[in-house]
Amino acid sequence: MPTNPDMQACIDECLRCYQTCLSMASTHCLETGGKHVEPEHFRLMMACAESCRSSAHLMLIGTALHKHQCSACAEVCAACAASCEEVGDM
Repeated sequence: MPTNPDMQACIDECLRCYQTCLSMASTHCLETGGKHVEPEHFRLMMACAESCRSSAHLMLIGTALHKHQCSACAEVCAACAASCEEVGDM
């Protein structure tokens, strides 16, 4: 089943965010230490990465239930972005 351009753009953004959060957490944050590895921030980065991966997965398999996951994902991403901004140097 072909994916419409808007859905494909959303999938691409979710996968990009997944890659960015996972990579930043596992390299930059772990290597920098301090506030970057405080449990609340680090868990939020892991939650953001997984939420984005799950959202992309549900869109790729074509289930209408992706809307629920994507809504939660947007909330997690906003919280993660705020946390990264607060920690700084990200």
